[in-house]
Amino acid sequence: MTALIIGLDGGGTSTRCVVVSETGEVAGRGRAGGANVVSVADPAANLLAALRAAMHGLDPALVAGGVFGLAGSGAERARRLAGEAWRSAGLPGCPAVVADVLVAFASATAEPDGTVLIAGTGAVAARIARWEVAAVADGHGWLVGDEGSGVWIGRQAVTAALKSLDGRAGPTVLLDRLASLGTSAGEIVSTVYAQVADSGPAWLASFAPLVDAAARDGDAAACAILDEAARRLAATARALGPAAGPLVLAGSLLTQPTELARRVRAELGDAARPIPARDGAAGAAALALRAAFPAADLHRRVIGECA
Repeated sequence: MTALIIGLDGGGTSTRCVVVSETGEVAGRGRAGGANVVSVADPAANLLAALRAAMHGLDPALVAGGVFGLAGSGAERARRLAGEAWRSAGLPGCPAVVADVLVAFASATAEPDGTVLIAGTGAVAARIARWEVAAVADGHGWLVGDEGSGVWIGRQAVTAALKSLDGRAGPTVLLDRLASLGTSAGEIVSTVYAQVADSGPAWLASFAPLVDAAARDGDAAACAILDEAARRLAATARALGPAAGPLVLAGSLLTQPTELARRVRAELGDAARPIPARDGAAGAAALALRAAFPAADLHRRVIGECA
């Protein structure tokens, strides 16, 4: 019987898993909540849930390898969580754990070299050389980095609402659109801290779509937030210098038709000609196939099958 290969992409908002055959056909898919080991409260449970869903009805004994793409992949905790999920799912061996930037890049192209810029829950850019991460800019986490990310945008939105509320800034529709947080500064602050403590800082990224919509409506504060986010993201990509190969834009804020994506492309300029990432789990599966069956060039087939 044909061998099975697993690819998993653990993002800040969702975890996606795909199982493919050794010839590149999709055999199973799974999805669960976020698994970013820095910003998600319980990444282990979500890794296991996505893995079990993708393997439903499939024989674990046929699994020949797998790749997990995780933010914070260099940390021992990420490798430990991946291994625990793998064993709990009853799978033989153990998965390789690589950076989320690598699986994002691999989801868009079969070229071995290039650059990837991610803006989702977090934000980071990386130079890829011969399927290895050669250099990284930002990705330092929500507290001291991830500039231009969903969490960064959400935090700026709360700050803008508070400034409007106490008179430090002019009116903004963000105050009304964040009304679920409370009607006074004290209520808003208390709700934010409680939610971050309970759900993790990734919760702040849920406000990014509200900022995007407000910017489309011409709200000055929302436009200023997205303009600054776009400048910071473009600066993060440029920090790596010019490189051969494609520039891949990844993460929900840059692959969806958002105002932020439009502004980032404008900041990067026409010469950049970026291409969008596809399914990060497919990128992880393509990398796993490369490792398990080096003689077979199935990369394009896998990312095309999962598009």
